[in-house]
Amino acid sequence: MGSVSCVSPSRALTHYLVVDFLSSSKNSVFFKNRICTVKFRPSSSSSMATSLQASASSTVGAANKGVKGTSSDLVGENDLLIVGPGVLGRLVADQWRQEHPGCQIYGETVTTDHHDELIKMGINPSVKGSEVTQRFPYVIFCAPPSRSLDYPGDVRLAAMSWNGEGSFLFTSSSAPYDCNDNGPCDEDSPIVPIGRSPRTDVLLKAEKMVLEFGGCIVRLAGLYISFIRIEFIVNDAASLSVAILKKRLRGRIFLGCDNHPVSRQEVMDLVSKSGKFSKKFEGFTGTNDPLGKRLNNSKTREELGWEPKYASFAHFLGVPE
Repeated sequence: MGSVSCVSPSRALTHYLVVDFLSSSKNSVFFKNRICTVKFRPSSSSSMATSLQASASSTVGAANKGVKGTSSDLVGENDLLIVGPGVLGRLVADQWRQEHPGCQIYGETVTTDHHDELIKMGINPSVKGSEVTQRFPYVIFCAPPSRSLDYPGDVRLAAMSWNGEGSFLFTSSSAPYDCNDNGPCDEDSPIVPIGRSPRTDVLLKAEKMVLEFGGCIVRLAGLYISFIRIEFIVNDAASLSVAILKKRLRGRIFLGCDNHPVSRQEVMDLVSKSGKFSKKFEGFTGTNDPLGKRLNNSKTREELGWEPKYASFAHFLGVPE
């Protein structure tokens, strides 16, 4: 079981895209691993040894060297590069593989700390700043700005790994929308001007870079992660991202939310009512945050033909609204 804590005022509105995944007692994520092997016909005994070694350790070797690939000829038409394969990125990988069996999925990380996990999930890892010898038809940028000294620059490097064929998608947040008074907000709402907030400046500059390359943006509402053990893996944010990637669109901005805004106090009331969390919510630690946004992404849903699995946070928890 897990607990939820909030630091925002009870009156502020928030939106949740539900993220569920099958977890162990350590809240680890497990996916079915798909392994593809390539056999080579040796021309001599020495080449046989080399070929066998390459067949057995090519993926791990590439990860250790931090090289994404060795030849552009090896890139498949549905291969995907995930920059920042964390919780969201890994769920995107799982759903993308279900949509495109046999594809290769690559993951770029800041360190090698989780490369063994990625390899077990069937994701070919590399380290940020490695030599890039491949460009990919599908690229999604899921890395947060918190670990970057030059976030727009990192987005630019990711865009340069895109071959311009399928889709390039940047996962942003709803922060750029210029609304914090509980007012309505949709895909076409005004954005915060550059210079007002360092946080939004970083996102807006990154988004500008994406659009210059012809990529798309999905502004996601707050992601709620549940560590409840369940029998299936669902991620509305991931399914929305996959839906956008599959459309092969250019220069578009989408919004991800559930269209059922609730205050943070209402979130905690629903959590308590569900009985699914062991710890009791005692109160908020702060009351000075600005009000939120009443997000609505009806235009996104209509254009993409997409609907979230959970219509609302209450629906996810299995309690009446």
